[in-house]
Amino acid sequence: MISKTLYDHYFSSLIAGDRGACSKIVQDLLDQGIDIKDLYRHLFQATLYQVGALWEVNQLSVAKEHLATAITESLLNLVYPFLFKKRLTSKKAIISCTANEHHQIGGKMVADILEMNGWDSYFLGANTPIDEMLTFIHEIKPDLVGLSLSIGFNAPQLIQSVKSIRENFPQLDIILGGQGFCGDKPASLKAFKHLYYIGSLDELEAETWSRANEYRKETHPA
Repeated sequence: MISKTLYDHYFSSLIAGDRGACSKIVQDLLDQGIDIKDLYRHLFQATLYQVGALWEVNQLSVAKEHLATAITESLLNLVYPFLFKKRLTSKKAIISCTANEHHQIGGKMVADILEMNGWDSYFLGANTPIDEMLTFIHEIKPDLVGLSLSIGFNAPQLIQSVKSIRENFPQLDIILGGQGFCGDKPASLKAFKHLYYIGSLDELEAETWSRANEYRKETHPA
């Protein structure tokens, strides 16, 4: 568990742009065997939410918000050696940010959690055009597509992406998540089948483990 003292030390280092101090804190936590989900949720996600809140009330400059984001994204590289385990399933997932979305860390964490749970995940990054995503879906033939929404006013682009995916791939499961949802998916999307809102990393992990277990039962029946 991350103590308040450690959290505050990390946050002050992040705001100060001290990449070295932040890196040491994260590496020490990894060496101590912290659960990756806890690291993502209680350190990376929590501090970035706090950064965003300060920026919204003009207590933090755009430059410092961008710097904090860049440092956090670089620290995700420290986690890579802990992600890749023996494949639990042959299932594949494509994770992408909504068109016009430039905040990609949330989507990247989702892709990482999927990898930790035995999936092959393909992270397309920020601001992926829908036509390019559709082409990639056709090539990869994933079992799941995840779309991240960080800013609420990009919801129209997300809705269009969902409609386009559904028109081209009627049975493909789609998961939605991100701070831009404010706890629920838009009402205009609730009628779509095979569409799921994932509100937390805990929900994501439970869902991916469930799907992996279903696959193992199909391929290795008792």
